[in-house]
Amino acid sequence: MATGCQRIVLGILVAMSGTLDSCISSAEAGLLQSKSANGGKGKKQEQEKCDMYEGSWVYDTSYPLYDPSACPFIRKEFDCFKYGRPDRLYLKYRWQPKDCDLPRFDAQGFLRRFQGKKIMYIGDSLSLNNWQSLICLLHPGAPNSSILQETEGSISKVTFQDYGVSVMLFHSLYLVDIEVESIGRVLKLDSLKSGSIWKDMDVLIFNTWQWWNRRGDKQQWDYIQEGNSTYKDMDRMVAFRKALMTWAKWVDSDVDTIKTRVIFQGISPSHYNGTDWQEPGVKDCSKEKLPMTGSTYPPGLPAAAYVVKEVISSIRKPVHLLDITTLSQLRKDAHPSIYSGLKVMDCTHWCIAGLPDTWNELLSVALAA
Repeated sequence: MATGCQRIVLGILVAMSGTLDSCISSAEAGLLQSKSANGGKGKKQEQEKCDMYEGSWVYDTSYPLYDPSACPFIRKEFDCFKYGRPDRLYLKYRWQPKDCDLPRFDAQGFLRRFQGKKIMYIGDSLSLNNWQSLICLLHPGAPNSSILQETEGSISKVTFQDYGVSVMLFHSLYLVDIEVESIGRVLKLDSLKSGSIWKDMDVLIFNTWQWWNRRGDKQQWDYIQEGNSTYKDMDRMVAFRKALMTWAKWVDSDVDTIKTRVIFQGISPSHYNGTDWQEPGVKDCSKEKLPMTGSTYPPGLPAAAYVVKEVISSIRKPVHLLDITTLSQLRKDAHPSIYSGLKVMDCTHWCIAGLPDTWNELLSVALAA
């Protein structure tokens, strides 16, 4: 009965999302009760062996994890709720790993666990997306705490003062350095000077890829340099790998991983080609209201994801890959599209509340390991 109800609901859900919550809730409740009755305890025992990144999205009326209208930190780029997104279904999906359960984010527990610690996201606007999600997740856990916001240069910081927990963002498009020289802006594939700041943190979450293929006015450099050789351009995937290898060598040589946990945020996908999700002719995510079913994405992983995995496997010290690519590929519904303060089509970033909250639930699990 639950399966039949789900099929009916999914067929007309976009038009009647508000009135059909009870039906879909009943269907999902049946599935969840069945799941619990059929070995929930056993799955807990298997959690250490579970691949948290293999699974599917299930409807859950207890989500989102917080009220987005109550989080004062959301930037206009990501605030789909404030800027009029008419449907709310994108807020109601929970990631369900195949062989275990993903623990629900515990804001107070996280703040206690990282009391006095410094957490830093390093990367582009997708790191900004993820950073804002964690701040909003933590906010309800410290309702009476004094919260200090600061920005200095490339670093933005929010500190939950009662706990001494600082959550920071370091803006860096490529991780490696760009320096202005007489010939112009030079992307230095073997230079990583900001590492002197990063290595003093307690948790580091790195991300880069979005800007590597950009050209013309959006390209942020004029030349590429490696060693004593300077190039007008280079195969971008080759350049990306070289830069990541510089980062990897820095982790091995400079980071004390007994003190500092190192995470790499996997490649975040965009949704501008409907052929990828079996809707040929669709050119953006504007009409997408539901995630994909199942656990696989037809085109598979992007090439950059394989480069990331290869480079991380070469690092001698422990680095955890926050392997969010496939689970994010399934969420064609979770982008702002036109519902942001920028009023442009955005199928690259993600609504907050939304998908990045799952990224940070997975981060919390990784940091507890």
